[in-house]
Amino acid sequence: MKRMIFAVLLGVASISSMPSKAQVSLSINIGQQPAWGPTGYNHVDYYYLPDIDAYYYVPSRQYVYEDNGAWVWRNSLPPRYANYDLYNGYKVVMNSPKPYLSHNKHVTQYGKFKNYKTKQPIIRDSKDSRYTGGGNRNTPQNNRPSAVPRPNQVSKGNNGKNDNRPDRNQGKGNDRKGKH
Repeated sequence: MKRMIFAVLLGVASISSMPSKAQVSLSINIGQQPAWGPTGYNHVDYYYLPDIDAYYYVPSRQYVYEDNGAWVWRNSLPPRYANYDLYNGYKVVMNSPKPYLSHNKHVTQYGKFKNYKTKQPIIRDSKDSRYTGGGNRNTPQNNRPSAVPRPNQVSKGNNGKNDNRPDRNQGKGNDRKGKH
């Protein structure tokens, strides 16, 4: 009987000491991604913006860029990028911790996307229910730095009708008083 108990304990001990399989963690942050972000990603930690050599950290909604040789975290882009259009600039999704610490590598690897003329599909223009459903969508006015002007255009895919977002109908002759 002692041998049998010993064998069982030895078996349990050997099984528990075996390396376990890696655990998979799935994190989805579609509702946190800015309206100017590219479509097709369930989770994004950072966007690298090659046009301005800056990063955007999705969880805290902050820009990370170099200022006098140091990486700084800010809620908006600096005045030198006042004319940069986040909706038309190319974005590279980066899901690694602190990608700005490998900035020289990213400049080399993604420098070809500076002034890239092919437009990426963006969340604002997507008809995918993952981005528009449940009131979880980030609107452009909540994710656009105040220094960058908003485009005045009618969104595609709505049969030429103006949509209900106040920032999209300014300057179109619509009387929107009291609806902001």
